[in-house]
Amino acid sequence: MQSQDVAPRPAPGSGADRIVDVEQAEAALVEHYPRLVRLAYLVLPPGLGRGRRVLTAHALAQRALPRGRASAPVIPAQSTGRDGDPGYAYVRLQVIRTALEAGLPLRRRAWPRRAQLPPVLPQVWGLRLFPRSGGADELALDQRLSALSGPARAGYVLRGLEKLPDGDVRKVLAEAGVEDVEEALREADEVPAAQYALLDSPEFDPCSLQARPTDLMRRRQHARAALAAAAALAVCGALVALPGGGWGPDGAAAPAYAKNPAAEAALDPGRLLKVSPVAWKTSARTDFSVWPARGGLTHDTALLRRALAVWARPGERVQVSATPDTPSGGPAGPPQLLYAGAADNARVVILYDGLRIARYAEPKDGTAGAALDFARVDGASGAESGALVLNRADGNVRYLTAPWVTEAAERDLSKPGAGVMDLTLTDGITSPLASPATRTGTCTTWNVLQLTDASGAHLLSDLGELVPARLTAGRPTAPKEATGAAALRTWAPFACSLADVRGQGVRTVNAWAYARQSLPDASGSAQWVCTRAETWRGDGSRVLAQFHTPGGLFGAVAAKAGDVPACGPRDPQVLAGVLWKSEGGSWYLLAAGDKNTGSIRTTGAVKGSAEGSLLAVRTRQGAQAGLKGTLKNGRSVTGLH
Repeated sequence: MQSQDVAPRPAPGSGADRIVDVEQAEAALVEHYPRLVRLAYLVLPPGLGRGRRVLTAHALAQRALPRGRASAPVIPAQSTGRDGDPGYAYVRLQVIRTALEAGLPLRRRAWPRRAQLPPVLPQVWGLRLFPRSGGADELALDQRLSALSGPARAGYVLRGLEKLPDGDVRKVLAEAGVEDVEEALREADEVPAAQYALLDSPEFDPCSLQARPTDLMRRRQHARAALAAAAALAVCGALVALPGGGWGPDGAAAPAYAKNPAAEAALDPGRLLKVSPVAWKTSARTDFSVWPARGGLTHDTALLRRALAVWARPGERVQVSATPDTPSGGPAGPPQLLYAGAADNARVVILYDGLRIARYAEPKDGTAGAALDFARVDGASGAESGALVLNRADGNVRYLTAPWVTEAAERDLSKPGAGVMDLTLTDGITSPLASPATRTGTCTTWNVLQLTDASGAHLLSDLGELVPARLTAGRPTAPKEATGAAALRTWAPFACSLADVRGQGVRTVNAWAYARQSLPDASGSAQWVCTRAETWRGDGSRVLAQFHTPGGLFGAVAAKAGDVPACGPRDPQVLAGVLWKSEGGSWYLLAAGDKNTGSIRTTGAVKGSAEGSLLAVRTRQGAQAGLKGTLKNGRSVTGLH
């Protein structure tokens, strides 16, 4: 991809017919600071590295005010600004201009511009700051944006984040100094507009940050050298100053900052815990603690040492990801080795410390860079500890399965009658199967992993993380495995709804068919299903009430909620509604609760009530209404929305 030059800032001419006072620009900067920093972060060249991009983005936003106490011009195309604020339009233009300048190559015979140099302020010492890791969609978008030139990235971000029409985008880019605006917009068209919503993701938020230490070994070496020099100077001074006395009061005690034996043991590959291959056969536990160490490189001390060192102190070229609220610091003691071996084009090491799974991967060809992924698995047992993602390549995924797994197969969750396709198991590793986790566009299939052990068959779904989520079906108080014929029919229309919980640290997802409702036009009966995703961390649960009409391939989400007890074992009830259009063109509000619902009534623009757990009220398109219900025990409930 050819880069485009950004010309020096043009002198204000006839376009400068609106004036922004410095106080107005400062007010806009303070009010919209997070958005301006996000804008700079997205436009800055990814080659700077995530840490420097964060600091540079903040520096560019903070330097966007007019110099001195003079007024500054605003181009007419942007005079309305964000929410009618010309001050915002001015600082946004300065952020875009300086972010583009930061991406220009340095030339020998020209002084570097201020934006091309590392920022003087803000500065952070001893820590690396970077935004939270997003899901597979955000990673794919970041890779696509990194392939664009700076002007093209700016055009895409102005379209997607700022929602500017192309005419205004052209004017902003031209005022920012872009020479070939049309080429920049054509290049920006290579990234799908359907991904605009991802620009608001935490992956691209440089104001919500994670912190990691810098290279601790190098800092320690520098600190030791400085300490040795200071100690030598102090000793010389003491020998000269003391008349003949001894040393200080601490005698032969160790220095105040001494090495920690437990921390050093955690980084020693010789101290790794390796479980016997037959331990699981006699143990009362069925979890990761009884997995044996597998793979052809379990005795490669150099590889294991690199994996442990990167876990303790990942460098700038290590891509670190973790499920939400999963700590990514080093292990407290020697972890357990689950796997060390080759997988496709990488060498992979998988470790377990009792709380987390850590996966280290490095390229076989010795090129720079590595990946370090974390997933929380505390309390995992049985089917929940049945498989881990070993590697992903070309849209496929390989799993490392538990030693008690006897069979592995692939099936399409959206087609319950399609049967299963057997997967080969080699030393616990499955043959590759197509993963839905990184798929974009319209969902038509959803492949899942089916594992069989002594207790029966289980379904697991890849949601873009190290540990696949277990799928169940039935009433929340007594869910069952989703491998039975009835459970597969329940899941089929709602398989694609699993995309809603990708990358959220999901542990299990249960589908509960809680009601069936006859349609008012006598065209059949619709099914109401509630899906609830539980996470490894406890909070962050997600509930979807979904509606499926006869003949439809997939269901539709009628309501959703997060961190609510509804549809769960603590409160196994649900109430939801949907606007539905009959074949004759009439509109109805349909609502349903579970069998414990005694009555339902509407609030808002639609008026209606019904005894029992079902409600159908004729209404108009776009009508807004709420739902209230009373359970048979007299307790009031509110409908999901």
